[in-house]
Amino acid sequence: MMLIAGLTTALGIGALLIAIGYQVFHGGGETAPGEVTIVLPKGARIVSSGVSGDRLLLTLDMGGVTEIRTYDARSFKPIARVKFASEP
Repeated sequence: MMLIAGLTTALGIGALLIAIGYQVFHGGGETAPGEVTIVLPKGARIVSSGVSGDRLLLTLDMGGVTEIRTYDARSFKPIARVKFASEP
């Protein structure tokens, strides 16, 4: 009985180690595309950029109006857009 219990435990631990090793060596998720073009409005220029977790942040200057755009770092799909304007 102890032999059966020991073999079952060893088999379970082995399966767990194989699953962990697979995730470590195969990235465990989708990969980002090789080449992406993000279209910005005409006349916009990138003031700064940054990455936070799985987010890509771009700060744009568009003729005196500052805007922050957030994209998903894996798929480069737009997530949020924040505009800043001065009060008249």
